[in-house]
Amino acid sequence: MSLVVQKFGGTSVADPERLRAVADHVARTRRRGDQVVVVVSAMGKETDELIRLAERTSSTLPGREMDMLLSAGERKAMALLCMALHDLGVPSDSFTGSQAGIITDTFHTRAKILEVRGDRLRQCLAEGKVPVVAGFQGVSTTNDITTLGRGGSDTSAVALAAALGAEACEKYSDVPGVFTADPRVVPDAKRLAQLSFEEMLEIAATATPPGVLAFRAVEFARNHGVPIHVRSSFSWEPGTWVREEDPSMEQPIISAVTHDTSEAKVTVTRVPDKPGIAARLFRSLADENVNLDMIVQNVSQEGLTDISFTVPKSDLEVALKVCRSHAGEISAADVLTDDGIAKVSLVGAGMKTHPGVSADMFETLANHGVNIEMISTSPIRITCVVRADQVEEAVQALHSAFELGE
Repeated sequence: MSLVVQKFGGTSVADPERLRAVADHVARTRRRGDQVVVVVSAMGKETDELIRLAERTSSTLPGREMDMLLSAGERKAMALLCMALHDLGVPSDSFTGSQAGIITDTFHTRAKILEVRGDRLRQCLAEGKVPVVAGFQGVSTTNDITTLGRGGSDTSAVALAAALGAEACEKYSDVPGVFTADPRVVPDAKRLAQLSFEEMLEIAATATPPGVLAFRAVEFARNHGVPIHVRSSFSWEPGTWVREEDPSMEQPIISAVTHDTSEAKVTVTRVPDKPGIAARLFRSLADENVNLDMIVQNVSQEGLTDISFTVPKSDLEVALKVCRSHAGEISAADVLTDDGIAKVSLVGAGMKTHPGVSADMFETLANHGVNIEMISTSPIRITCVVRADQVEEAVQALHSAFELGE
């Protein structure tokens, strides 16, 4: 008998009919002979609705109370799913994140998991029951309810799979796997049967299309060796496996083209080009928990340089406040912003052994009149910042140029 963690997203538990379908799926997995731990997100768009309710009620939105409010969505879903399981004769108990033993740091709305104890879940499994856990949440070291931020339920599921020694973590949503591009942008995008952890990390970091896992979840899975199976909750067909790279198999040069329109660019102009300036600026941003992505420093002219970086649009206001407060201290001329950018990326493990991918990418974008504003690379990824209104054309052109379609 093996243990599997099954995580169901918001669309999978959106209404009573879908909850009953998930319960049937869990019951069938049990009849197959496996033990199951279930992790659920909030129903449908409930988290968004709770955020809107909070914004209509308060202008301050204190983090502790936001966590208390938002964690209610998953608690509602877990209790209803347990009821549906009981109707099918499947004994089950629901657990909040804190009851499941998910211990986090004290940073509200974007807490990080420090430890998963899981003793109550092990006891529940030993009694022949199905534990149903509220994703996205935990309890801090100071005993406050916390939430894990974007993609938090994915992270909850992988963390539980690692702590409980599960054979795999299955993520169910409304799409059947990870694709070579966002199917909404590229109609002939192809479902990928398998990806390495490294490829999935790059995809998760550079895109937000359906079926893509949260970066923190993939990172956790890689660090603890937990295979992830991304599947559709509407069918039993296989999805995309994410696991350790098989060194015996030749990797495709390019696995996917990704894009992301969720970031903005900040430029601090005419900064003195001397040691310590960038360190002071970026330390201040780190202290405010601002997530930086691409960073580019221009060539120094007359002892001055410009520093540009990208941040999530949700962090833009804080990043601007920090940069402007330090502009005089570091003798910067101005702080400029641009929220009309987007990122387009090529990801593929085969890049490590195939030169010329960068040239092919840049030529393709040039042939379609797409200007490149910033570039960053890793051994298996190339990312370009382009104008947001051209990013879909860029994705389509690259997907076609590298022959990734069906």
